[in-house]
Amino acid sequence: MSEDHVSLLDRISAHLAIARLDHSIKNVFVLPGIVVALSMSGGPFTAEMARNILLGFLATTLIACSNYVINEVLDAPFDRLHPVKRFRPAARGNVNVPLAYVQWVAMMLMGIAISWQISIQFTIAAAALWIMGCIYNIRPFRTKDVAYLDVVTESINNPLRMLLGWYMVAPSLIPPASLLCCYWMLGCYFMALKRFSEFREIGNAGTAGAYRNSFKKYTERSLLESVTFYASFAMLLFGAFIARYRLELILSFPFVALMMTTYFDLAFEPNSSVQNPEKLYREPVLMVELILTSAVITYLLFIHIPLLARLFTPSVPPAGH
Repeated sequence: MSEDHVSLLDRISAHLAIARLDHSIKNVFVLPGIVVALSMSGGPFTAEMARNILLGFLATTLIACSNYVINEVLDAPFDRLHPVKRFRPAARGNVNVPLAYVQWVAMMLMGIAISWQISIQFTIAAAALWIMGCIYNIRPFRTKDVAYLDVVTESINNPLRMLLGWYMVAPSLIPPASLLCCYWMLGCYFMALKRFSEFREIGNAGTAGAYRNSFKKYTERSLLESVTFYASFAMLLFGAFIARYRLELILSFPFVALMMTTYFDLAFEPNSSVQNPEKLYREPVLMVELILTSAVITYLLFIHIPLLARLFTPSVPPAGH
């Protein structure tokens, strides 16, 4: 459809759609930062924290929507080659491109302005989330076109979202590097499975490469190999965090492993929800596991089990002692 023949109503609808407000479900990745920070700060939950959480989610949504707008505009030529994404508003020509650029910048500025009301730490994390969206989408970087780097740079949004949640309630505390890196590698695990599911769904390497440049370097085998790497790395880092900060969380590992296994299995389904994480709520088994795992982790973050410390006391002296 030509831009010249788009009605005003369709135009408004298209510009709302490219902000992808339905993807706000991904803000759930902010919650662990809030919960872990509260468990480590040891202080009471205050009215100021509640205010910061509300403002923080609004700011995070605006920054994320800004990133989605530029993603939609710059990806339109490639989306037209995708069996499903060719129906997106920008791919169909329903979006006024100059206006979309204004929308992109305006949403970012509003998000940063709100972030400033919370803390400088939160503002820096919010700005980093937006900058990573630029690096991922805009030339000369456009890391989404580079195999493996596409997964790594897109998934850095995970620890950035954790930082946003953390700084909503504990701006003066420094978050553990092991936890942030674990969250990053876990995001890589999810993203690599998304790439695998997309590649498998398209079914033709040439068509896949025309749609996404990084697919020219991928195979189903190489993607599954990377999934194994990310999962192993994430769990190693999770173990490091558990050993250093909260031994009780070792009891949550079977729940985490089960959820990751279910997610892995879903990637093999036709038209899998793994390709569209905002639709994962339609997967009842995964949702039950997610809720149960979240409840277990939250509970273990706020209790102390002395027996675990005794069970895991080193039985031999550390090397060098």
